[in-house]
Amino acid sequence: MLLYVILIAVAVYFVVRALQDRGDLPGAGARPRPRRPRTPPKPVAPDDDEDFLRELDRRRREPEDPEGA
Repeated sequence: MLLYVILIAVAVYFVVRALQDRGDLPGAGARPRPRRPRTPPKPVAPDDDEDFLRELDRRRREPEDPEGA
């Protein structure tokens, strides 16, 4: 008997929760579920950055004049 009560309670809980999420219950607006914050994208390593490698190659070919001439 107790098992039936528990099963009915669980079923009612999930039905009410689904109706709340859809906003079908009167007086109960759809509440957004809390979500995990997005992890920021991992930084790109310098050897993976095409612009960085291109700039290094340009600097190697055309060394800057330290005297500014």
